[in-house]
Amino acid sequence: MTTIARNLQDVRARIATACQLAWRNVEEVTLLAVSKTFGAEAVRTAAAAGQRAFGENYVQEGIDKIAQLRDLALEWHCIGPLQSNKTRPVAEHFDWVHTVDRLKIAERLSAQRPEGLAPLNVCIQVNIDGGPTKSGVAPADALALARAVAALPRLKLRGIMTIPEPAPDFEAACAVHARARALFDQLNAEGLGLDTLSMGMSADLEAAVAAGSTMVRIGTAIFGVRARSA
Repeated sequence: MTTIARNLQDVRARIATACQLAWRNVEEVTLLAVSKTFGAEAVRTAAAAGQRAFGENYVQEGIDKIAQLRDLALEWHCIGPLQSNKTRPVAEHFDWVHTVDRLKIAERLSAQRPEGLAPLNVCIQVNIDGGPTKSGVAPADALALARAVAALPRLKLRGIMTIPEPAPDFEAACAVHARARALFDQLNAEGLGLDTLSMGMSADLEAAVAAGSTMVRIGTAIFGVRARSA
């Protein structure tokens, strides 16, 4: 068994335990393997171990891997900040975008999504705790943006995504994730029909699952620590 396969096994076990403690079905939580900075062969190794959904932060890096791995039936998620000049390649190559934080980006993605492809799945990124270094729409503005995005023809609004500031302990992490869950429920009460709450990473997946996450984005715990630039 490869190291990546063993790590995937460990992460899946963590998710299963977290679901059991939260009285949730493990099938309610999707594992998104964050493969940024790791090469196509690392993704291929993870795919051989049964992983199918992969997240990329950098558009060109992700497109390169998509091209190299076309022989595999993989699902690709763009989870990095998205600028206007990058919307076309994302719309043309990715299956999901988690980081829609303004209407202009959503409009461009919709206009540039090829007709031959299924609608692009999107999540609205919400700055749930007001972190000064984090992207995302303010929670108070999420409903208006969600309604506007849901009306666009080549997009399918799936839910919300959050990246809160690191919490000091499990209880604090649960509290901030619970705020995201409350917003998710509020948007659904408004009739938006969302099914995806994308929150939780390697350090806080247990708290995220306890709060109701349906998709955890795990990188380090699967692929290892990323090399830092000199």
